[in-house]
Amino acid sequence: MGHDGMNHPRPTLWAVADLHAAVRANRLRLDEISPRHPDDWLLVAGDVAERLDLISTVLSELRSRFAQVIWVPGNHELFSRSTDAHRGRAKYDALVQICRSIDVLTPEDTFPVFGDTTVVPLFTLYDYSFRPAGTGVEEALELAAQKNVVMTDEIAIAPFADIRAWCWDRLAYSITRLSRVNGPTVLVNHWPLVQEPTLRMVLPELALWCGSRHTRTWPQRYNAKAVVYGHLHMPAIFELDGVEHHEVSLGYPREWGRSDQNRIWPCPVLELVADPNGGQIAQRVGFEQCRESHPELRMPRRRGKGSDGV
Repeated sequence: MGHDGMNHPRPTLWAVADLHAAVRANRLRLDEISPRHPDDWLLVAGDVAERLDLISTVLSELRSRFAQVIWVPGNHELFSRSTDAHRGRAKYDALVQICRSIDVLTPEDTFPVFGDTTVVPLFTLYDYSFRPAGTGVEEALELAAQKNVVMTDEIAIAPFADIRAWCWDRLAYSITRLSRVNGPTVLVNHWPLVQEPTLRMVLPELALWCGSRHTRTWPQRYNAKAVVYGHLHMPAIFELDGVEHHEVSLGYPREWGRSDQNRIWPCPVLELVADPNGGQIAQRVGFEQCRESHPELRMPRRRGKGSDGV
């Protein structure tokens, strides 16, 4: 990223997701993720890659560029084969240790503070509760299977971990930690915290693997200035109950189209400004301000109603 169009950059909290760095074309785009200010931070909202070594390499590269990098896992980081040394919860534990060895923060670490705002990395998984009213989990999964809609998670995660039980453990763990946070927050999760964005998916059955209804109140309850997520490969910014939700995924090359003047990537979420008392506060980066400050950054357009590239 160059400095054209921004004469006085402020420290900024940037966000990306769904880098899928095992794909060659995606790997080449990592050079676009670079700071404008020496105090810029980067949020990486999951799906960096599948292999531990590649995840480590990518996060190490990003950490060398930014003052701070905060990572949360997506489903692809958890993909395993029966022959892998680390599977299920053990693979997540291994990922946390890798991140700590390269000075990248995770959902298991002390929450960092950007200006006056606590950045909260989350790992919630999903519990199949984004499903049609009146249907149970097994019924909803069967209906999806009848339409040939089955996520890779069912063969690459589910055999090695009880996903619903793991999700509920993570929800309880996250609530305990969130209850100790005072002041404004940014909530970062791979899966959306609310169901609304999944209602735009071309294949609505995929919503089963996209989150939990139990996180819906978190943005208001925990004083979020913004929510950052990925997973859907449907980049957008929308506001719900006064909170901005940023879907910041890169996605796959087949989902990229001609440049969209209304979309920029990486996504600037907050920037630091001086407060009257001599400190710094983190303010939201308004959409029009975003376009004026970063005219050269463009997000690939997603074709059609939705990508469903989860």
